[in-house]
Amino acid sequence: MISRVVYGSRYDKVPWEQRIYVRPGERIAREIQWRMRLRRAPVITLEDYRKRTDLGEIEEFVTCHMCGDTRQQPLFEPTGGKGKKWTYRVVRCPACGFLYRNPNIRPERLGDLYSNNYSGFLTGNYAAGRQRRYRLTMDAFSPVFDSGYDGERQRRLLDFGCGAGLFLELAEQRGFDALGIDLSPDSVAEANRRLTRAKAYHGTPAEVPEIAEGGFDVITLWSVLAHLPRPIQDFRQFRSLLAPGGVLLILTVNAASLQLKTVGSKWNGFTKNHLMFYSAETMPALLRRTGFAGVAFAPFYGDTIEAGTTKLSEPLRRRLRQSVRAGNGGNMLRALAFADDEAIERWGAGLEVRRLHES
Repeated sequence: MISRVVYGSRYDKVPWEQRIYVRPGERIAREIQWRMRLRRAPVITLEDYRKRTDLGEIEEFVTCHMCGDTRQQPLFEPTGGKGKKWTYRVVRCPACGFLYRNPNIRPERLGDLYSNNYSGFLTGNYAAGRQRRYRLTMDAFSPVFDSGYDGERQRRLLDFGCGAGLFLELAEQRGFDALGIDLSPDSVAEANRRLTRAKAYHGTPAEVPEIAEGGFDVITLWSVLAHLPRPIQDFRQFRSLLAPGGVLLILTVNAASLQLKTVGSKWNGFTKNHLMFYSAETMPALLRRTGFAGVAFAPFYGDTIEAGTTKLSEPLRRRLRQSVRAGNGGNMLRALAFADDEAIERWGAGLEVRRLHES
């Protein structure tokens, strides 16, 4: 193995997911590897892609949601589950670089992915460490989440895709007037068993009057964005539900992850229910098209690094942080979208805000 020749055994005790960020020269090598992959992958018409690709019962062929380009650059074929129970194809838009599953899930069949005891997944192994990650992300965008109160007024919060209520529980503790909504009925039932004051609903925002009325100070999407088959439509709705000065928090898998560029189809961001994959380069297009005024990103270094529980030495911690910052290449993407200029003025201090519209 080339890495053994180059690095010897010096990094063997470093977990693989951290090793690729701390070994000298590896980030640059992986970036070159990624560019070579893109150069070799053919770009074909949608018509040709249709001819060579099977279509599942609940699937449809789609084009790029970010720019509308119909061309396809097939890159990955993730497979998972015992006995390879599921597989799909991921393509890249050659015009804007957006990565998405194609064929994709038809919106009216999206609930099929969450109807079979999805809460068992959310409260099982997946749940371990979730609330820690939520707290670390809230800290990264302080003071937005420091308190659910604005003076004596309770701030309204909507957790879209609330799952089993793990974040709503934290929102309660910080004083928010919090609501949640999810497509999984058993997850919503589990959330309401967990919560004291917050309330979770099953369905879509338009179906719940308390949510449809809008006026939210904060909307959160915790590991939800990759699950949305019609992001433009959904984000226009999110924008309409925000009050003046409101913000939208997004945590999703990062399509610019150094881990993705290293392992390709075996990347852990390619899960059974994920449909689309965003980076700091492609997400602004989504926000711009749906009426948001600005966005700020917070690099993701990994839970143990940020929580201070990692076993890495301090020099390796610094090297990891530098590597992640160099290309926002952490395995997760954290973003705070601002509804309007008022939101930027109120919450943008200390953040590197990218304005999406000319003032």
